Amino acid sequence: MRSDRPVTGTPGLFVTGTDTEVGKTVLACTVAATLSAAGERVRVFKPAVTGLEEPEDDSPSDHELLRLAAGSPQSEDSVAPYRFGPPVSPHLAAAEAGIQIEPLRLLAACRRAAEGGDVLVVEGVGGLLVPLARDYLVRDLAAALGFPVLIAARPGLGTISHTLMTIECARARGLYVRAVVLTPWPESPSIVERSNMETLAELGELDVFGLPHQDPARPAASPTLPIERWLGPPRPALAA
Repeated sequence: MRSDRPVTGTPGLFVTGTDTEVGKTVLACTVAATLSAAGERVRVFKPAVTGLEEPEDDSPSDHELLRLAAGSPQSEDSVAPYRFGPPVSPHLAAAEAGIQIEPLRLLAACRRAAEGGDVLVVEGVGGLLVPLARDYLVRDLAAALGFPVLIAARPGLGTISHTLMTIECARARGLYVRAVVLTPWPESPSIVERSNMETLAELGELDVFGLPHQDPARPAASPTLPIERWLGPPRPALAA
């Protein structure tokens, strides 16, 4: 169990991505599984989930994958307070459902999600500038929580610009970006992939890691990622 749990909250990490389908859920599940394997009571949170009505297969949704990876006893409502069927952005899904995502409800739900845990892993929705409501972005939620940020990104061609823009976007809002994680990182990376890692580390002035392919339904603990070092007490949260 953690001995440095702050009085005012639970240590945590906020996982975002440069885009959709860049390995954000894989990274969040790996972080949760690694902390759980280390004996932490891990709690997870995803502010909104969309696309639940997609008929492609019967695989678990992102919030269920997170809960399973963490070994958490949380309910579905605790992990993801807003859940929608259409595979669209959260603010549009909410509008189509006749509701609006409320920032204060999100923050209250996040605090409840952390109850009983030693650490909280939060997975964002898409990238940092995805709107949860018309005037409330994923980046605003991350700033309000104050957790260090991990960025999931593709390892191949095109990732440099997308990743550096995400880093700049986060830092402009005062977020502390701990690292970039390129996934899936191949066993034999190409010259482009190796150059991308080196270039992002140099220009982004931060650590960049490679995460090999993981099945998010059965994520393995990853000793190559210094997750315990990334954790720290929450920074003072900004106003919602």
